Amino acid sequence: MFEVRVIQRVPVTMNTPDTNEIGLFDIGRGDLASFHQACEREWLVTNGLGGFAAGTVADANTRRYHGLLIAALKPPLERTLMLAKLDTVVDYAGGQYPLSSNEFADGSIDPNGWRHIERFRLDQGLPVWDYACGDALVEKRILMPHGRNTTLICFRVLRATAEIQLAVRPLCAHRDYHSHGRGGWNFATTAMHDGFAVEPFPGAQPYTIRAGAEAEVVPDPAWYWHFRHRVESERGLDDTEDLYSPGLLRLRLGVGEAACISVSSEPEPACDFGSALTAELARRRALLDGMPQPVTAPWVAQLVLAADQFIVRRGSEPATSGHTVIAGYPWFGDWGRDTMIALPGLALTTGRFDIARSILLTFARHIDQGMLPNRFPDLGDAPEYNTVDATLWYVHAIHQYTRYSEDLDLAAEIFDALLDILDWHRRGTRYGIHVDPNDGLLWAGEDGVQLTWMDAKVGDWVVTPRIGKPVEINALWYHALRCIAELARRLGQDAVAADLDADAERVHAGFARFWNDALGCLYDVIDAPVGDKQSDGRRCDASLRPNQIFAVSLPHSPLDAAQQRAVVDTCGRHLVTSCGLSSLAKDAGDYVGLYRGDPVSRDGAYHQGTVWGWLLGPFAEAHFRVYGDAKRAQSFLRPLGLHLREACVGSISEIFDGDAPHRAKGCFAQAWSVSETLRVWTELDQRANAATNQGTQS
Repeated sequence: MFEVRVIQRVPVTMNTPDTNEIGLFDIGRGDLASFHQACEREWLVTNGLGGFAAGTVADANTRRYHGLLIAALKPPLERTLMLAKLDTVVDYAGGQYPLSSNEFADGSIDPNGWRHIERFRLDQGLPVWDYACGDALVEKRILMPHGRNTTLICFRVLRATAEIQLAVRPLCAHRDYHSHGRGGWNFATTAMHDGFAVEPFPGAQPYTIRAGAEAEVVPDPAWYWHFRHRVESERGLDDTEDLYSPGLLRLRLGVGEAACISVSSEPEPACDFGSALTAELARRRALLDGMPQPVTAPWVAQLVLAADQFIVRRGSEPATSGHTVIAGYPWFGDWGRDTMIALPGLALTTGRFDIARSILLTFARHIDQGMLPNRFPDLGDAPEYNTVDATLWYVHAIHQYTRYSEDLDLAAEIFDALLDILDWHRRGTRYGIHVDPNDGLLWAGEDGVQLTWMDAKVGDWVVTPRIGKPVEINALWYHALRCIAELARRLGQDAVAADLDADAERVHAGFARFWNDALGCLYDVIDAPVGDKQSDGRRCDASLRPNQIFAVSLPHSPLDAAQQRAVVDTCGRHLVTSCGLSSLAKDAGDYVGLYRGDPVSRDGAYHQGTVWGWLLGPFAEAHFRVYGDAKRAQSFLRPLGLHLREACVGSISEIFDGDAPHRAKGCFAQAWSVSETLRVWTELDQRANAATNQGTQS
């Protein structure tokens, strides 16, 4: 038993739910019956800057991206791991109870704090643990104040017959979140009256770890060696890290008392957990209250909170910053394609029109040669423009913004830029992107470049090059022409609208070339350098992929009703799973059923059978368009509500194995997976309610 000096006890008042209530996202010991099971479930907290905290329910870091403070030093980029974790031990009634777990390179697990977890849950999206320590019950909560590179960790004694004592050991790092750190260098820390000041090396961003005046600070500097990140092992990557501890923070707590530990890269960090929690819960409640229509299911309410995690500020100063979207946690940044696909669900379905406007204007500043950037590199280099669809999704996002908000001012402000986008595509821009004068369709691609959302590339190997005229690109091109024509009419530019409608009619006629009579659905790519040869000598890729679903789901479809139904039925029978749509039909020779192994193996499977969660939304939307049954269409999305208790609890994964049982893989929280599920479910709810009301009235 360690010695703790007598300290002033400071009760923390928190407006929290009754801890006896059982919620949808509560996980008990039966779900955490082994270290492996406790590690498979993860949690995520974000700060609206691109920074985040993440880990496993077991409190063992299994990824290089796990940590209690990953600060975005140049929002939303330059994400830097600072505090990896807190190893905590409860001393109570003569017994010691570790609350943490670690796995090491030799396979050992020490300590085994996961065994003491009685319950893990989400409180309005924030992670909460209850640890059973004999007859005592200790709660741990984690939050990040919005807009701050700060993480707060609160321990509270819910039940005990005597005082408990906490020994908390910070385990520190200072590295880019994509890398791994090895130890042995001079890690500079200074003990303060309430914690530690950390300056890892000259020129590094300093940070502090504080526990308040009631804590005893015990300097005990040491390196801790060879932590193993098992998920990195599965991914065929370096999996070992060393962490540095400056010492211990010791506290005593009685029943109902709490202690907050803050870690922050800011000069004046927020340390009052009670006030911070009250403010954050109020902010989250406002998100739910701000929904344009009532949320009909608890899991959908959680999606509203999950959607908020992806909306971040681009820039350090709130007054001058715009907004953008993090494509996925833990490793993606803000990507143009992902942002525009996700924007309607993240910001329009949720009624956050000011955020949507900010995102659209932020990206408008980066349009170049009629193209939206695909990616802003993590190190702040020049944007990359290697995408054919991001700009077309941008037009769709503007169309949806205008539909939801009924605000024409934004469209008027950027209308000339939209016309310039069309002009660049007609005459030709980067990577061979141009309109074919023979049929009005959009052609794109060149060797060594991946331009569509199926963009896996390993070295010089482009896994799915899709050079030619991809089906979803031309569905988006047709839709873009119709959308801008609509805006032109609403802005009083009838002559422009008439010209655009004429262009769209030409594309509509040309789109008929995608129809594959033999399969009763659409070719994936036509006029391709490889594929089945047609009677006119041109080649087409007849691979059965989900890209054709957008020719039905987008508001303007180039297909007739019979063709739309055939596409939906074909995708439903061959590609639909409970988690999303498979990227390639199982009977294809290139089908890969499991996403696993080293980077080459994984990227080779990425779009060759792997299931994508975001595609289930457009499929359900297309299904409703064809069959007109909103409840039936919603049934395709409902299994994703069950997925919210798996992987990253409260969010939806990027991808899943193609083979059943479709284990979650890739990013554990993906913007377009969350947004498209939320958007389509909500829109189908409106349709279902309208049908019910109409039936009641009749």
